[in-house]
Amino acid sequence: MEYEKWWNKETKKPLLSITVSKEKYKGKTYKWDGWDLLREKDNPEKAVDNFERRAQDILYLGGAYPNLWLNLGPGVLAAYITGFLKFTGDTAWFEHPMEWDDIEKLLDSLDENNEWWLYTKRLAHLIGGKSQGKFVPGMTDIGGIADVLASLRGTENLLIDLIERLELVVMAMDKILELWHYVYDEIDGILSQYMEGTSAWMGLWCPRRWYPIQCDFSAMISPKMFERFVAPYLKEQACRLDHTIYHLDGPGEIPHVDMLLDIEEIDGIQWVPGAGNPNVISEAWLKLYERIQKKGKLLVLNCDSITLDKIQWLFERISPEGVYVSGHCDSEDEAYEILEWRERI
Repeated sequence: MEYEKWWNKETKKPLLSITVSKEKYKGKTYKWDGWDLLREKDNPEKAVDNFERRAQDILYLGGAYPNLWLNLGPGVLAAYITGFLKFTGDTAWFEHPMEWDDIEKLLDSLDENNEWWLYTKRLAHLIGGKSQGKFVPGMTDIGGIADVLASLRGTENLLIDLIERLELVVMAMDKILELWHYVYDEIDGILSQYMEGTSAWMGLWCPRRWYPIQCDFSAMISPKMFERFVAPYLKEQACRLDHTIYHLDGPGEIPHVDMLLDIEEIDGIQWVPGAGNPNVISEAWLKLYERIQKKGKLLVLNCDSITLDKIQWLFERISPEGVYVSGHCDSEDEAYEILEWRERI
């Protein structure tokens, strides 16, 4: 299977995931969006039905598949710890600054009766049970270890704590790491009853246990602090999972790239340029891609839309080996042309 070859770096061709709206459904509006599982919390069956109807009207080509992951917002582990989740209609917020004494108590163990934890497990069974032959269930967005702590402590407070109370930061990070893997193992244990392999918000399927690891908080700290405070936890996560892709989110994280590439256990890098910057298929990022590929890492590029011209332009400038590109195509004809081009290279 193409995904297994890609993860194992056994193919010289890029892995391309292309979606196309079926011709007769173009312009149709749908009730589904990525926030339905929160919007329809009292009736999640409705959200799943909305997703199914939307998925039926899309062609999934190449490595693409209908991916219904448990979206309760980015870094939902914070809500499992504190019980606080604020849904605004188009995003979820978890930052709820607390004092260290309160944080320490909450990190001793996960409250099994936590509203959001119970809901996530319910969703995992619901989505897994309904998925058979229709779509692929995906893991929830647990969050980055430091990002979760920033939600608990408050971002500005945590930046100060890194200088003034580092011992408390390390204590909390150690405990969050254990809770993170507890959550992953529990939800994976449920989803694995209904599916082979694993999926997550990034839209990649893997025959083994994988996850996109991250630290958005790292954009605000120096490489020296990253090396001491973030890199060891990323390495530990990568060691405990079978495969990992690091979610490199914006230019603020680029100063840490060399350290990330030196973590042997991390399989690859997903580059997200961030709002206001050139998209992933751009001259602006070619040197970054060269650095990533030179270290033998996989490269993940998620586009809003792709064309044959864009794909050809990209792979005239970087090696296709180990590259994953996903995006939406305007027409079925062009989508098939892209896949035919891939077979020829």
